[in-house]
Amino acid sequence: MNKRRRVPAMAPEDRRAALIAATIPLLREYGAAVSTRQIAEAAGVAEGTIFGVFPDKATLLRAALMSAFDPRHAVDALRAIGTRAGLRERLREAVATLRAGMTANANLFAVPRELMAEDAEFGQRMMEGRRRIKTALAALMEPDGDRLRRSPEAAAQLLLMLTAVSVHRGFDQGGDFADMEDEEIVSVLLDGLLVRPLPDPHRESPC
Repeated sequence: MNKRRRVPAMAPEDRRAALIAATIPLLREYGAAVSTRQIAEAAGVAEGTIFGVFPDKATLLRAALMSAFDPRHAVDALRAIGTRAGLRERLREAVATLRAGMTANANLFAVPRELMAEDAEFGQRMMEGRRRIKTALAALMEPDGDRLRRSPEAAAQLLLMLTAVSVHRGFDQGGDFADMEDEEIVSVLLDGLLVRPLPDPHRESPC
């Protein structure tokens, strides 16, 4: 009878990373109600293994939240867009990237505030993450800064707000922006809401 091969033990940091990676999709699906048994099964470990790495479930969930909201992926994707294409094309690609990330994490905003409030660093990391994403967006607009009514930084903030209301119901109480597509978001930012120019009140109308 063949003996089962023993799986080499993982280093604590590797085990921590594996547990966080297994928790994120479960947290998106079940919220804070996800059980440590579900996490252990997804990670392929015994349930007790979790508590050898994290002191409790709440600590693991907070670590998973921080990882899910880590801005590095979004920032790298925005930087990869480059500035060779036209402004609209660059911004359409940026909005598609941001919406994909926001949509994936949309359910995480329903996680109880108390869970996040217990970690003083969480709010600071969220603010720093938004700042880094805004900076990367502003860099995309910088080559056309002289064409913008506002600074690239201010325009980046507006674009983030427009993108967020198209994804998060909490920002859009009436649901008026849920059907906005990438193209419309960019157009609203660059062109405003007018679909055609208003008539000039100082111009005489033809007889």
